[in-house]
Amino acid sequence: MVLSIGCDEGDLWYNYIMLLEDYRNERLRKLNELKERGIDPYPAKSNRNTKISDVVNHFDERDGQEVVVAGRIVSIRSFGKLVFLKIRDYFGEVQIFMKAVTETTPEGLLGAKDVKLLDTGDFIEVKGIVGKSQTGEISVFADFVKLLTKTLRPLPEKFTNKEERYRRRYVDMNVNPEVRERLVRRSKFWKATRDFMNNHGFIEVNIPVLEHTTGGADATPFVTHMNALDEDFYLRISHELPLKRLLGGGFEKVYDIGPRFRNEGVDDEHLPEHIAFESYAAYENYEDGMKLYEEMIKYVAMETWGTLKFNVGGFEIDLDCEWPRVKYADLLRDRFGVDVFNPDREQLLGVLKENGVEVDPSTTTPHLIDHVWKLIRKTSAGPYWLIEEPLSLSPLAKKSAENPLVTERFHPVIAGTEMGNGFSELNDPLDQLERFEEQQAARDAGDEEAQMLDRDFVEMLEYGMPPACGWGNSERNFWLLEGVPGREAVPFPTMKRKDGEV
Repeated sequence: MVLSIGCDEGDLWYNYIMLLEDYRNERLRKLNELKERGIDPYPAKSNRNTKISDVVNHFDERDGQEVVVAGRIVSIRSFGKLVFLKIRDYFGEVQIFMKAVTETTPEGLLGAKDVKLLDTGDFIEVKGIVGKSQTGEISVFADFVKLLTKTLRPLPEKFTNKEERYRRRYVDMNVNPEVRERLVRRSKFWKATRDFMNNHGFIEVNIPVLEHTTGGADATPFVTHMNALDEDFYLRISHELPLKRLLGGGFEKVYDIGPRFRNEGVDDEHLPEHIAFESYAAYENYEDGMKLYEEMIKYVAMETWGTLKFNVGGFEIDLDCEWPRVKYADLLRDRFGVDVFNPDREQLLGVLKENGVEVDPSTTTPHLIDHVWKLIRKTSAGPYWLIEEPLSLSPLAKKSAENPLVTERFHPVIAGTEMGNGFSELNDPLDQLERFEEQQAARDAGDEEAQMLDRDFVEMLEYGMPPACGWGNSERNFWLLEGVPGREAVPFPTMKRKDGEV
């Protein structure tokens, strides 16, 4: 059956789909012939003992040795009794040289005369001698090969349609290997984060994803139902409150890396499901945090990309400096004349309208201020630390001792985005309860992103939590420095289901 794919006429993927039924039928015929010969087209075990990169990169040592390599066939060429295959594993490619032999083909194997039963895309195992062909190409010389997987669909030569690339990421990774290489860097990014935190005395503690009351951020949560308890739960929007409960339980330095879920739109900087990192250190404040996490961001960048210089969205970024600190209120006053401590709603709405930002007239004043700040942020190259965010925008941060209208909160601003969020944590239970109640009132009035009143968390604070600094960043940092939108940088981006899909 031909798959129904909505593509523009002339698109390579569309043309490929139109031919797929014929390709598949021919491969099914070959599959049946293999089975009739008693060959298992999907054996459970491979005897591979050598990676292809070991053959290619250490040829002088491997020359003349017998090896067993395995991989996917990427090309097949036949010249009379000679067959040249090229196979690829995760580590590289190598040529397989075969010639027809008069001896009987061992059971379960295929010789040069059987190459018609193989196709590009099939996985094979090859036992042979390492050497070079007459043209000087490193090769494995073999009389027979073992089929490991018979494929029924051929990989397209090119794969550029963005929608189909995201839906069939396994095809995308094969045809566009840079996608797979990006995911390797993503893994390095999180490994470097873990290494840095572990080396600075932090303990990784995995915390629940399902919560009765979700908090720690202004975001709309996903809701699910647990049958065992017959209760609704929220998928966490932040790691914050459970990790701070650990501080109340006696831990001093903790962090968690894992998924969080925000039921919001999808754009270049936001995915409803993404990986995030949060950490908390007792007996430290935001001054300590800025020093530590500036060091961490630089370390992770160097470990992942090997540089601290980036060109991101037209911004030339150099992280290799001491980042200046800029006050939130000063930025909005100097750029738009906004007084964040005595905000004028009409002024805020006017600024947003003049800059092409449409908002619901019922939007709360703190959110209007945040929208105005984002106008500044989007034009900021950075790096710099944005500090002293107003109290109304930071329900979980501690007030500044010098100015009770602002909080000890800090954001690193780089290439038009906030690459993290941290603050001196609020540990006054009465102050926290008052702020939660204000947030809950806003939520009851219709603000779905306002935080929920978490009485258990307040109770924990009444038992006592030491002063602490908290920090969080998401994989948006990776997307940003990698220079791609979010869906390009995750293995399987969430897509809207198409008609007919199971």
